[in-house]
Amino acid sequence: MIRPEPGELQELVRELHRQGSPWLPAGLASRLDWGAPVAPCTVVSCGALSGIREHSPGDFTVTVGAGTPLEELQEALAPHRQWLAIDPPFATGSSAVPGLGSGQPTAPGQGHGSIGGLVARGLAGGYRERYLGVRDQLIGLRLLRADGVEAMAGGKVVKNVAGYDLMRLLCGSWGSLGLITEVTLRTLPLPPQRRGLLLSGPVAALMAWSSALLRSGITPERLDLWSPALAAAAGQEPAPLLVVGLASVSAANLEAQMAVLDESLGGSGESAEAGAGGVSMRSCGARELATLLTWGRQAQPVLPAPADAGAASITPNPDSEPAAWLLRLGVSPDRGADLLAHPLLAERPVNLAAGSGLALAWADAGLQPERVQELRLHCRELGGHLTVLRRPAGADPAGAAALPAWEDAPSRLMIEAIKARFDPKRQLAPGRLPGVARPDLAPA
Repeated sequence: MIRPEPGELQELVRELHRQGSPWLPAGLASRLDWGAPVAPCTVVSCGALSGIREHSPGDFTVTVGAGTPLEELQEALAPHRQWLAIDPPFATGSSAVPGLGSGQPTAPGQGHGSIGGLVARGLAGGYRERYLGVRDQLIGLRLLRADGVEAMAGGKVVKNVAGYDLMRLLCGSWGSLGLITEVTLRTLPLPPQRRGLLLSGPVAALMAWSSALLRSGITPERLDLWSPALAAAAGQEPAPLLVVGLASVSAANLEAQMAVLDESLGGSGESAEAGAGGVSMRSCGARELATLLTWGRQAQPVLPAPADAGAASITPNPDSEPAAWLLRLGVSPDRGADLLAHPLLAERPVNLAAGSGLALAWADAGLQPERVQELRLHCRELGGHLTVLRRPAGADPAGAAALPAWEDAPSRLMIEAIKARFDPKRQLAPGRLPGVARPDLAPA
């Protein structure tokens, strides 16, 4: 991997272009094994492009180098009572959650990654429920094309409509169109009041309750449905668990929301017994919620929790191996229960965003690619999709070819045409082009 200084980066890219050498754009190189496998090539990291370039607290915008770690940016925004409303990437071991304090120590992860990496992958977590996705936080960016020419898209103000919306084209491109060097993002005020609700019960009842919540006018920060295995890993009862995050500007408003939700279950306060549909509810404070959210995204969700321990006392097992498979599934929210009913997911950790229908599933290396393909077909039957974010290290190349990270998108021809314009020599991320299952590996 090459990590050039800012003044050397452009000339390095130009030289790679002159040589016709394949290369992979990277942020902090913490998740190079995610997405479609790439052919052997030079990894070019923008890790030296770090730091805040401009922060306008009054306009709620911030411009940072693409190599800036997400955690570092959140810490810099906190004194201004602002934050970037984006989840840390999945498989993150750190327990800091903006506005929620720090959770308990967890298993070693790969770090929060860089801002450029977050944009390049374009993946959003549970905060998407209220704040939308990464692409919706983007205001502008700078990039280096495959030939070393610097380009920019968007601007530094929220209301910017000039030119083509290239920044969102780069969001989710996985390094296949260029190297992002600088990003301008929209920040939000940190909610002064936060609480959590934990609901247990049958999956169908929890999904019905979440649908009713979304129709009620209350807008939760997140609405995550956990499988029994994931709930158990976080020290909860091994049963389906709906994690609801609530936020407000006032404690009185938050209490009013809690009262409405408690009444909807026929509950009786902080620790309601099983009510409508067999669903029970209890509230939790910001620190316990932070701990649970950490376990919901960290690198080793399959760790067994002590039988007599609560969420606040969880410690990792250093001898455990991280889950080898990380799958991202998507269906319409009304088919979420059908997705979780698949036998392959019954005993595995799964985190489903109940409001969007997007889910994560973890599995050990013993899971065969044929079973993953079976799950993909199930998602397709439900009108959804499956993306392989991570597969076991050292996986058989033949198996990798038989199970692409993603399937061909309906717009495949357009995607390939855009790729040809941005990267005519096909140097960038060889073998990895979102929306194309098996792109041409050979440089032009």
